Amino acid sequence: MDKVVVITGAGSGIGKATAHRFCSDGATVILVGRTLEKLQAVEDEIHEASCGKAYAFQADVTNEGDVKKLAEFIEVEFGRLDVLINNAGGSIHAKIFETTLEQWEGVQKVNLTSVFLVSKHLSPIMMAGDTSKDRAIVNVASLSGHKPGAHIPHYSSAKAGLINFTQALSLELAPYGIRVNSVSPGFVETPLTEEGLQNERFQKAIERNTALKRVGRPEEIANVIHFAGTDQASYMTGSDLLVDGGWLVV
Repeated sequence: MDKVVVITGAGSGIGKATAHRFCSDGATVILVGRTLEKLQAVEDEIHEASCGKAYAFQADVTNEGDVKKLAEFIEVEFGRLDVLINNAGGSIHAKIFETTLEQWEGVQKVNLTSVFLVSKHLSPIMMAGDTSKDRAIVNVASLSGHKPGAHIPHYSSAKAGLINFTQALSLELAPYGIRVNSVSPGFVETPLTEEGLQNERFQKAIERNTALKRVGRPEEIANVIHFAGTDQASYMTGSDLLVDGGWLVV
């Protein structure tokens, strides 16, 4: 696969698994995140597997200055961008009336504003690319964007907004042949869910409320992201791919 791919939040969980998935096809992947040590560890894993090329780039994608530096790096070092995976995200638990303004804004920034900033500054690189080649943006949303989760009102609203933003962006980039879709994972084994999954009651609730009776694995989500980001999904744009193990049908 002769593609240049940017993945935000690439240091662990779904982002890390997605990096491995694209590199397994021989893609060149830029790993973006706030913690350089995590990114370098993923970079080393990929190089040891000899399946593609990976480059760690430390950046806070909620900071516009950092995002502009990322765009400059891509233009100078690669001169093009084929696939953008907006995966950075995070949350905390708090009821609405216990949530501070700082907490609300922080969760909105990392889950929604970051996607706006990265898409705004990196899309022009994609727009200037070869229109005969498939180019795509995949935003990682959440099951919570479809059905609000308990005690995560800020996260749920941000992910719902992200699904809507994905549709709006797909309309603006369609004339350039760039596809934009989102993927909404359900409960997946990641650092974000690690603490909750250690709770036996929480685990049983997932088994009871999920058709497949289990949590998902990062690799399973990465496979769907990879599909949306390649020409296998060449006639798909403005869509959300729900990967929740059947949570919404139970």
